[in-house]
Amino acid sequence: MPRTITAHWLGRIGYEEAHALQKRLLAARIAGEIGDVVLLLEHDAVITLGRSAKSENVIVGEDLRAAQGVELVETGRGGDVTFHGPGQLVAYPILDLKPDRCDVRRYVRDLEEVMIRLARTYGVAAGAVPGSKLVGVWVDTASPAEWDEDRARDASIGVPNGALLGKIGAIGVRLSRWVTMHGFAFNVATDLAGFGMIVPCGIRELDVTSLERLGVAPPPLEEVARASLEHFASVFDAAVTWTAGTPRVPGSG
Repeated sequence: MPRTITAHWLGRIGYEEAHALQKRLLAARIAGEIGDVVLLLEHDAVITLGRSAKSENVIVGEDLRAAQGVELVETGRGGDVTFHGPGQLVAYPILDLKPDRCDVRRYVRDLEEVMIRLARTYGVAAGAVPGSKLVGVWVDTASPAEWDEDRARDASIGVPNGALLGKIGAIGVRLSRWVTMHGFAFNVATDLAGFGMIVPCGIRELDVTSLERLGVAPPPLEEVARASLEHFASVFDAAVTWTAGTPRVPGSG
C-alpha cells in the first residue's frame, strides 16, 4: 500500500517560523498523531548554518549582512552554510521512513531525484555527482540541456575539460527516530548575489545557478511547488495531495 503525503503550500515565510513548525510536526509525526507531510515554501533572505558549518564560510560581516536584511540562523540540519531567499523553492518533508526506507543515503538520493526530475520539467538536465563529495543537484552551465555524469565527475576533481558545474539544488536533512525534517532548496529565480555572502556548502571552486540564470523564464513559485508533487509521488511511491495553508498540529491550539 503506497504511503500518503499531504503537501502544504505556505508561500513566503520566515525561517524561524518554519523551523518551529517543523519541530512541532516532527514531534507529532513521531508520536503518530499526524501522517506524512511536506511543507513547500519560500523564505525571506537568510543564511543558515548546519551542524558542520565553519564560521569562515560566512564571508561578510554582521553589519553588512544586517544592512541588507539577511538573517543568520544556526540550525540542526546536516551540512555547512547555505542561503535561502525569495524565488527559491524550499521543501521540508516530515516523513516517517519506517519500515522500508530506513537508509539515510537513500533518502538523500531520493531528494536529489525529486529535484532532478523537477529541473527536467523545465527543460534543464540536472544530476547528482556520484563518487564525489558533492551533495545536491548540479547542472553543466555550459550545456544545461545535457548531463554527462562522467564529465561532471571529472569537474568535481578538477580535471580539465570537465563540465562547468553549477549547483541548482541543495540538501540538508535531520532525522529523529527515522522521521525526517529540513530538506532541499531548489533555485528558480533566486537572487544569486545572496550566495556571494557565503562559501556555499563550503565549496569555493564551483558556482551556484538557477532556472532563471540558465535561461528559463521563471514560472511562479507556487507553480513549481505544484509541479514537484508528481515527482514526490513517483520517487517516494506515494499518493500526494495538495493544500494551501499551515497544517494543524495536534495540541497546539
